[in-house]
Amino acid sequence: MHRRSLPGAALAVTITATLSSPALAQPAQPPRNITIICPFAPGGPTDLISRLMAEAMGPPLEAQIVVENVTGAGGTIGAARVAQARPDGSVLLMHHIGHAGAASLYRRLPYDVVDGFAPLGLVTEVPQMVVARPDFPATTLAELLAAMRAGGDRVSIGNSGLGSSDHLAGMLMQREAGTTLNTIGFRGSAPISTELMASRLDVYGGQGTILAPLVREGRLRAYCVMGDARLPGPVLDSVPTATEAGHPELKMSVWHGMYAPRATPAELVERLAAALRVAIQSPRVVQRFAELVTAPVPLERATPAYHRGFLAAEVARWRPLIQAAGAFAD
Repeated sequence: MHRRSLPGAALAVTITATLSSPALAQPAQPPRNITIICPFAPGGPTDLISRLMAEAMGPPLEAQIVVENVTGAGGTIGAARVAQARPDGSVLLMHHIGHAGAASLYRRLPYDVVDGFAPLGLVTEVPQMVVARPDFPATTLAELLAAMRAGGDRVSIGNSGLGSSDHLAGMLMQREAGTTLNTIGFRGSAPISTELMASRLDVYGGQGTILAPLVREGRLRAYCVMGDARLPGPVLDSVPTATEAGHPELKMSVWHGMYAPRATPAELVERLAAALRVAIQSPRVVQRFAELVTAPVPLERATPAYHRGFLAAEVARWRPLIQAAGAFAD
């Protein structure tokens, strides 16, 4: 019986197709041990989100995932650790909006904010809130901005460092008021809240996750939510959005996203991203996020493609505001 030979070109195509067949291709296997770098201190929102995701991503990846806090320089030290790590999926980064701000605040970063990483997907997003000490005389957002404008540097505003989410929110607030306030730096949001409640600090733009319980208890006065929707629950649902209060430009949310090193193989990026999407749908993560006054992002935003485009847009959004302020971190 005669066998007909294939022409050389046809044979090459057949071999290529066979090797690339999904049935025979070797799946990209993540390592058994993974570290998520959290570039902020233990106990804060980013740390809590990192630990929740480590717990929920472990089973779908069949991996042991731990969180390591690598703090300092507005999150850039931890980010640099991941940018320089081996691109094998063993070291990942959890970061928030400060990652986008760092592209303009730091003029000599050892990595490129957008191109130095392989984004895996967004994880969660929570709006900032504009609050003041409980005895501040303004009762509406318009009155607050007017008081800021009239008081200028006699009005104090706190932040937890250049590039932090409350630093960015503070710049938006001052731009909206058309003035420069007396900015006081703190080592974290906890001491800022303490100073506000003691009426030793005037105003603040901080994460809803942190401020919501204090607003609910009447220990801080809230003026608006810097997001698209009001926060749920008693007291909180009476706080208007900035748009409802007549200032749609005063909009900002703190988003978190996960990253791998830049040269991580595409197949491995997809495996990690798929595990991320499984994790944000788990009942425990959904419940704990709700307790933190946040929620998982929609699944279409928890993808590498969406995350990359979103990050680039955020870098472009904050660059002119940071450059106009003229205060850099290096």
